[in-house]
Amino acid sequence: MKKILKWIGVGALAATLLAGCDDQSKPTLHVMSGSENEGLVPLMQTYADTNGFNLEISYAGSVDISRCLEKGANCEADAVWPANRLWITLGDTQNVVKYDKSIMRSPVVLGLRCSVAESLGWKNSATVTMADILAASESGKFTLAMTSATQSNSGASFLFGALSALANTGKVLTMDDLGRPNVQDQLKRLLATVDRGAGSSGWLRSLIVENPDRFDAMVNYEAMVIETNSGWTSGGKHVAGLVEQGHEPLCVVYPKDGMVVADSPLGYIAHGNAVLEKDFQGLQAYLLSDEVQSQIEKLGRRTGIIGTSVSNADATVFNPAWGIDTTRLITPVPIPSADVIKAALNLYQVGLRKPSLTVWVLDVSGSMDGAGIAGLRSAMFNLLDTTQAEANLLQIGDHDVNIVITFSSDVVDVWKVEGNDVGQVRTLLDHTQRISAGGGTDIYRALERAQVEIMSYADNGTLSQYLPAVVAMTDGASDTNHQAEFLAEWKNSPLAKLVPIHSIAFGSADETQLHQLSDATIGRVFEAKDDLVLALRTARGYN
Repeated sequence: MKKILKWIGVGALAATLLAGCDDQSKPTLHVMSGSENEGLVPLMQTYADTNGFNLEISYAGSVDISRCLEKGANCEADAVWPANRLWITLGDTQNVVKYDKSIMRSPVVLGLRCSVAESLGWKNSATVTMADILAASESGKFTLAMTSATQSNSGASFLFGALSALANTGKVLTMDDLGRPNVQDQLKRLLATVDRGAGSSGWLRSLIVENPDRFDAMVNYEAMVIETNSGWTSGGKHVAGLVEQGHEPLCVVYPKDGMVVADSPLGYIAHGNAVLEKDFQGLQAYLLSDEVQSQIEKLGRRTGIIGTSVSNADATVFNPAWGIDTTRLITPVPIPSADVIKAALNLYQVGLRKPSLTVWVLDVSGSMDGAGIAGLRSAMFNLLDTTQAEANLLQIGDHDVNIVITFSSDVVDVWKVEGNDVGQVRTLLDHTQRISAGGGTDIYRALERAQVEIMSYADNGTLSQYLPAVVAMTDGASDTNHQAEFLAEWKNSPLAKLVPIHSIAFGSADETQLHQLSDATIGRVFEAKDDLVLALRTARGYN
């Protein structure tokens, strides 16, 4: 998958897409958006082209959009478009967001291979509960892929919906509910069936489409399930979905007791630029016009009031054969208070999510001397320092495994911590703060050692208890030429379909080699640019 996140400036910016060719003489409206809105960019670009301004879209998870809003007017975007209003409410403590209005709606659902949904009797069923999903996934009927609740609204929505359903009080979720052992136990068991994590809803959709034989279920928006089946537009080009490629589609399953609906509010950040403010208001009015709302509905988004049906829904879009029901009344669970949301996210990160097994492969070759080594130290400090990790929602979980391998022309050091014992994590942090640069570059020797480390968990039968991943941080191409040898060995190993190799690229890194690694292992490449911490945080969200 040749997809790369471009990191620009500082703050919560991700996956930059310049929608169209910029004319530097025109004003530029920068919208920070959830990746689920990618399919709507052509509509926005049409308006921008017609009305004489540039449109810049940068993709970020809803949680990171909220974190950017905490900066007030210093948030780098001119407008924000998260999946749910709660992220504006949580982040906009300085009241800089103006004119925020919901553009469309989409419930967070279970997308399940249709044959599996039919075998379970769930296709077109209005009675499936979170307890049913837990029982079926735990018994091996399917395995889940979902986004991180600490990065993406779809993952967070599933977390809140499941907590509410499992608490089963019929009321808004409370702190007392979060503390109930039976609620935590059931949710932990459900999340233990997740076999692939993701940092964004759009990337998760692409993951399913590009690996149809690997994944059979995902938690995502109804609109993302529709795009998974029928395709979408990316960078001005049509991307074929499962159906067009001749694969079995996913069917939508609506959990009756734990559904959250994304309301996609688009709001302006008051920076004092009257021209951009006018351009924003025009764009928002255009998106809310009857004609464009009709076009948005044809892209699989609901444009009615939350909870209501879609009137005269196009059955080729909201296809009943895919289990989509536009006639049923959707009753979303109430969103809890801000303190409960924050507590739930922290609880998820530390104790509820499936433990991660991460091998951090750090390039300490001579070319990393200076800014590169400083960047690595900073990245590991933000991951391993307790205070910094909590501030960035990067906390190490109770049962996480973190292995650090440093390399130059060969493996230099290997350090490992199982769990989050403060003393052991501090020792690992101290090791990473003393790294220095020197020697040549051979990333494949380090990746071979990463394979050995992970295989030890496969050999003792515990690998299935973790979400495993390798994250390589490097600034250059390998001096040696045994990539083909390594990839052939990896492909023939038990890890081939289980462990992605992600990369965080520094400086002038050879992205060709890194993409070859990610393509072969269902991984992703992130470009650090000026915000290494954000690159690290996003990469961390993929396991």
